[in-house]
Amino acid sequence: MLRKEINELLTETDSGKPMGEMFRHYWIPALLSKELPEDDCPPVRVKLLGERMIAFRDSKGRYGLIDEFCAHRGVSLWFGRNEEEGLRCPYHGWKYDYTGQCIEVPSEPEESGFCEKIKLKGYPLIKVGDVLWTHMGDKENRPPEPIWEFATVPPEQTYTSKRWQECNWLQAMEGGIDSSHVSFLHSGGLKSDPLFKGAKGNQYNENDKKPVFEVVESDGGLHIGARRMAEEDHYYWRITPWIMPSFTMVPPRGDHPMHGHFWIPIDDHNCWAWSFDYHPTRALTDKERQAMMDGYGVHNKYVPGSFRPLQNKDNDYMMDREAQKSGESYSGIWGIAMQDASLQESMGPIVDRTKENLVSTDNGIIMARHRLRKAVIALRDKGVMPPGRDPEHQKIRSAARVLPPDQPFKDAMKEDLTARPGVKQTSV
Repeated sequence: MLRKEINELLTETDSGKPMGEMFRHYWIPALLSKELPEDDCPPVRVKLLGERMIAFRDSKGRYGLIDEFCAHRGVSLWFGRNEEEGLRCPYHGWKYDYTGQCIEVPSEPEESGFCEKIKLKGYPLIKVGDVLWTHMGDKENRPPEPIWEFATVPPEQTYTSKRWQECNWLQAMEGGIDSSHVSFLHSGGLKSDPLFKGAKGNQYNENDKKPVFEVVESDGGLHIGARRMAEEDHYYWRITPWIMPSFTMVPPRGDHPMHGHFWIPIDDHNCWAWSFDYHPTRALTDKERQAMMDGYGVHNKYVPGSFRPLQNKDNDYMMDREAQKSGESYSGIWGIAMQDASLQESMGPIVDRTKENLVSTDNGIIMARHRLRKAVIALRDKGVMPPGRDPEHQKIRSAARVLPPDQPFKDAMKEDLTARPGVKQTSV
């Protein structure tokens, strides 16, 4: 269980809240690059860390992320005209550049200099891979640009999606570092999902439903090891890296692409679940890419015209009780991503962790909370920069491997857990 005040400390992410301020010390994914596909395209609403903003791409291809509301009388700039190197409010014609600086107020004489005094809050927006990233904190403490492997391999080797998840970021992230539920919740998907099936490691997941967890600290977060029995008294290890504050990777299976997530707060009751697949040494096949687009693996299908999952709480996630009873699907929910999301959302907007009863398989979650709490307090009270900002912390991979019982994974798999360009993932 977690004390109420600690639960609030870790889950509240608006401006001025300690966890919100910590998120603002990182580059975080804001949009898919395809949401702003060309110069002067329509602007896009963005909400992150409780702030409502507008993203746009100007006539010179520069990306802007600024306060959603016009400084005149508060009109949403989503209605704005994106033209001639700026976004113009349609109400009275006030115009803003990509930094949020007002560059024209038609009703005022140009020589008055009035518009120079008006500037909306704005944040940088940069393209790395197929993602547009922003840093919402103090530019004096801005970390180097992100170098995550999924975002820096050639475009044909990677695929990224996002979905709106209707719960707090922390319970979503905790699901991402919990390997013990795979043998139950995802047991059907291991046999049928085209991005998971066929791997030798699936048999070990199915045969041993009582994993033993060993968790070790890394420079950027944690390496969460789940150990199951394999043949000849060897252990099957699946290592889930967590890099602070909210990056997780799922251990690979066979030669399938590797995948993982960012869990980014929209506000305290909603988050963006960013999901990626990539292969470090080959292009994704047409079948793999189509499977991702069709909602297999860690991805999902959408309500048309939105990033809301087609399966959602309004339709009970299209649960199929017959499939659940027959064993076709352990939960009756289709798709690995929505199996996770449905249960995490079922906890409520922010789960009451004072009522929990944790067990040994929750060690990864316990240690992640401890590291988050420690880092948030150190930043708040002493100004100590949190882990995970250093590019070296981003050179990370998940891995799966069979080891003899006398080899600790932290020693035997050190290289396996490091992103190495041109080197295939370690998998079973």
